[in-house]
Amino acid sequence: MKKLIVMLLALLPAMAMAAGGNVHLDDANNDLSDKASLQRGAKTFMNYCFGCHATQYQRYERVAADIGIPLDLMKEHMVFDKDAKIGDLMTNAIPEEYAAASFGAPAPDLTLVARVRGTDWLYTYLRSFYADPSRPFGVNNVVFPSVGMPHVLEELQGVPTKVYETRLVDGEEVQEYVGIESDGTGELNAEEYDEAVRDLVNFLEYSAEPMKLERQSLGLWVMGFLVIFFVLTLLLKKEYWRDVH
Repeated sequence: MKKLIVMLLALLPAMAMAAGGNVHLDDANNDLSDKASLQRGAKTFMNYCFGCHATQYQRYERVAADIGIPLDLMKEHMVFDKDAKIGDLMTNAIPEEYAAASFGAPAPDLTLVARVRGTDWLYTYLRSFYADPSRPFGVNNVVFPSVGMPHVLEELQGVPTKVYETRLVDGEEVQEYVGIESDGTGELNAEEYDEAVRDLVNFLEYSAEPMKLERQSLGLWVMGFLVIFFVLTLLLKKEYWRDVH
């Protein structure tokens, strides 16, 4: 019993971090059947995230086949290591020691991050960076306070800042956080940026479980088989026991 309690106490910080604390999580509304979204998400991931974060449990060739990218285009535009082959695992070149020295900890592999964190957490997190001069990289995050990574998508979003509204609470004016607003210097407007993040999260959800759609489809067939098998079994039982009763 004592060991169980100790294990649960050890897991509490991780569980709280995965849940995102008290921050409201927006719905990602992913669609794994949307291959155009997956392709856009893969492009964003490879151009903005892959420099530090690998997905080392995937292979370039499998990703290309699954989301509909021709192998020659995958090799030309998404395999940055000139010595890598199309069948290689998707690892990057940043040494763990260098990453730890630069960011305070090695950049985690993101193959399974959507299953660990959840797609809503990722979608909200990537849209919750804000300018904070006190931080080493000049940004902080509402969902993950004191975040150790820079806002790599700032080029797309622009410089984000926290937005507050003044409200009366028990007769006193209180500043209440209501969201993030960009200064408009990014390549995308607010709606386009949200869509780009959704595509990126969609790709990360695919990465975490490439067989998800096939598993769900197979599950429906299995359930249908079990229903039919149950009906046949019931009819057979009635036939066997008809003379007994």
